[in-house]
Amino acid sequence: MHFMITHRTEYIYERYVHHSIHELRLMPSKSSNQTVQNWKILAPNKLNESMDAFGNYCHTFVMDNHYMNLIIEAKGEVMTTDQFLFEDPKDAVSPYYLLQSTDLTQISPEMLQYFEKLNTSKAWTPERLLKLAKEIRKTIVYGTGVTDIETSAAQAFELKKGVCQDHSHIMLSLCRSFGLPARYVSGYFYEENDSDLSSHAWVDVCLNIDAAVWHSVDITNACFSDKRHIRLAVGRDYAHVAPVKGIRSGGGDEELITKLAIEKC
Repeated sequence: MHFMITHRTEYIYERYVHHSIHELRLMPSKSSNQTVQNWKILAPNKLNESMDAFGNYCHTFVMDNHYMNLIIEAKGEVMTTDQFLFEDPKDAVSPYYLLQSTDLTQISPEMLQYFEKLNTSKAWTPERLLKLAKEIRKTIVYGTGVTDIETSAAQAFELKKGVCQDHSHIMLSLCRSFGLPARYVSGYFYEENDSDLSSHAWVDVCLNIDAAVWHSVDITNACFSDKRHIRLAVGRDYAHVAPVKGIRSGGGDEELITKLAIEKC
């Protein structure tokens, strides 16, 4: 599929911000299922580009002048194909590293007990992986306004409600607990006639560690990734690959306004 994407992020502050440092992961990654064309990131100061250990594009910029409003916009074209299997290059981070838990993916005894029935002695297959994803989706009802970016997998499980980020964190915590390396995927999901689009998240799970082959599964939509999914970055959890994050001095309370448009060409 051929998409035109515009992702606009605006921060409005209560008082002047005196100094800030920003880190962006807003450029779609190079992968075997997508080709990126004419991609631009517009920011209020010069961007410095680098690539992190996971192969994600990372842009940073610094603001030294006083301001009360900040706008960042990423836009461009992406071509995608149907694919849910991804093979890492030889210099990629070892899948074993992604067996480690994080603050956002700590598993609780209640979670482990609830899903333990799906961790049988049989070898993990794509079908079993999708069954686990569907069980998470059934258990954690999709709903906005209940969780936020700091909600952990255990907290979301206790609430039994959350969004794609929460579904993904729970999947990560369970897979790692079951001995399966898993990584968070940030990106976009195209759904025709959806007027309320937002960033999306899903999970890559490594079923063949020696070959570093990953199965990409979307828990919220209970499916493997396909041509509707646009990949931005991969990492340990949301905090690792947030599209926009930073630190600031001053500003007081902030209001965040995001707008995402995805058009099929």
